[in-house]
Amino acid sequence: MRLSNGTVDTLMSDFLSKSGGVAVIDGGLATELERHGADLNDPLWSAKCLLTSSDLVRQVHLDYLEAGADILITASYQATIQGFEAKGFSQEESEAMLKRSVDIAREARDVYYERCRESSTDSGGDGRILKHRPILVAASVGSYGAYLADGSEYSGDYGDAMNLEFLKSFHRRRVQVLAESGADLIAFETVPNKLEAQAYAELLDEGINIPAWFSFNSKDGVNVVSGDSLTECATIADSCQKVVAVGINCTPPRFISGLIQSIKKVTDKPILIYPNSGETYDAELKQWVKNTGVPDVDFVSYVNKWCEIGASLVGGCCRTTPNTIRAIFRTLPTRSVSISPA
Repeated sequence: MRLSNGTVDTLMSDFLSKSGGVAVIDGGLATELERHGADLNDPLWSAKCLLTSSDLVRQVHLDYLEAGADILITASYQATIQGFEAKGFSQEESEAMLKRSVDIAREARDVYYERCRESSTDSGGDGRILKHRPILVAASVGSYGAYLADGSEYSGDYGDAMNLEFLKSFHRRRVQVLAESGADLIAFETVPNKLEAQAYAELLDEGINIPAWFSFNSKDGVNVVSGDSLTECATIADSCQKVVAVGINCTPPRFISGLIQSIKKVTDKPILIYPNSGETYDAELKQWVKNTGVPDVDFVSYVNKWCEIGASLVGGCCRTTPNTIRAIFRTLPTRSVSISPA
């Protein structure tokens, strides 16, 4: 669903205007799939469910919409043509699964709109939010490090031999397929270094016809995870005409305010933030360290501050849930006025 026939420049501004000035991004997908019993111990991670559990992916998308999310991020973060081919699929089959990730999110949106039409109120009475509103589908593109499945998207260290042309070649066809899949925009997520940001920006200038956002991650509240300057990375995003928002994801909530301030120094584009729960991920054990995170009530207590200092798209990343997103929706004064409490 396109908001209008407007240009790339107007899509996000129109969307934010219709969302009351602040839009809500969904929460963690892979960790929510695991919470429902999915086994994601696989190089494809959440993309494995495109092969085995598409109904569950659709249900999690729907849960987020009923929690108040305005943007669904597809299950394609770790879905790559190279990753599918390593599992024995052809290029054609691999491209079809990329498209399928977008189809599933669009199907969830259609089901949600039907439930809104059938409901006589904006609330399902059980905490569900059934309010017809613009909803965007963002096709997720994870970094090269996510494909490697070795935790290097949390370090940005691809080795000294890595270069711009290799990264562009690795991502090119995947980006083209997702751009033609019916998504409303592309979400370049957890971007770990300046080189990959530059690769994405140059790919977008190769005839990609939908907008995108760039979302970086940080582990020190100052730089992106590779140690590259966040302001330099955000400047690359700012200089790309197809980029309609820039921000931070999969980063502890305590760092977000300072990172927003840094991004504001180099761009006037909308700022998006969707932190993780604050828990620590152990890349060797491939699991989240328990009891290191922020409870929902504390996570949500940050939200209005983030909006006050410049964020206009807010959601959650790993280990956040529909309950987190519902709490964000309810704490935003422009969004919750017509929603009765659960």
